[in-house]
Amino acid sequence: MMQSRTVHKLPAREFVKHRNGRGRPREVEILSTGPGPYPVTVVIPTLDADRGGYFGQLLKQIQGQTLKPLEIIVVKGDTRQGRAINIGAALSRGRMLATMDDDTRLLAKDALERLHDALAARPDVGMAGGVNAIPDDAPPLVKKAMAQIPRRSTPPVDKVTDSDLAEHPLLMMKKEAFFAVGGENEVLPRGLDPYLRREFRSAGWRVVVVPGAAYAHLPPESLSRLVSQFYRNGRQAAFVNRNYPRWVLETPAGHGTDFSARVPLPLRVPRYAWRMGRAALTGKWLLLLTQAAYALGFARGWVTPGGE
Repeated sequence: MMQSRTVHKLPAREFVKHRNGRGRPREVEILSTGPGPYPVTVVIPTLDADRGGYFGQLLKQIQGQTLKPLEIIVVKGDTRQGRAINIGAALSRGRMLATMDDDTRLLAKDALERLHDALAARPDVGMAGGVNAIPDDAPPLVKKAMAQIPRRSTPPVDKVTDSDLAEHPLLMMKKEAFFAVGGENEVLPRGLDPYLRREFRSAGWRVVVVPGAAYAHLPPESLSRLVSQFYRNGRQAAFVNRNYPRWVLETPAGHGTDFSARVPLPLRVPRYAWRMGRAALTGKWLLLLTQAAYALGFARGWVTPGGE
């Protein structure tokens, strides 16, 4: 049985480099699977503390993890993921800091233990991510989306591997490193993953993914919701490109660090069109449809910009 308490006074977040004071969470709840000290604090931002039932399942999966005891900080109702994570980090009592999305599904009971041990054994590693795997019981549409769409699943690894695919749905960091780089960017509505990875690497920390730390971050199960998600992502990307071009960073589809993080928009547009054409020629209709939805959302957001 988890212990629970509600936080009534939010922390100051003095460590945050890019702070957004226009808003706050509706509620912050701190759970624990046992008395401390805690090796890890897990921070979970959520808008409704439900996410179609995924959130409740995730809490049960965290309780079943081999790494114990754990502190879980649930930040509810904040529209800025970065701010929610920073609030949780400021309240955390764990030696290390982990993040999950409210629809993360843990596929390995020792996922957190594997991430913790990888960080503890390597002084130069500051951030470790899990492997986003395609569950055997996923619906056919979900399996196809995760297989076809870049970065919707993680290529498997057999050893701790430097990678830019360590992502918030299952991420663990050395807390002192997180504070030192200024925490999450609270201004951005999207693009938090590449921003935070760049900050860690710029500070001299390695960013890795860990074999066996398996989780699933599933796309929507219906075609209409999947297309809507990519359209919304495209609109948000246009907002970031217009307002914060210095924070527009590339994420590769594979592991390694040999890639260009900054590609000018005039080069990205024809490259994107070429990828859509290739998807059409190879019969990857789901990839083509989601890329088209993203492009349409981006164009709409660029032509008719609004607040995010």
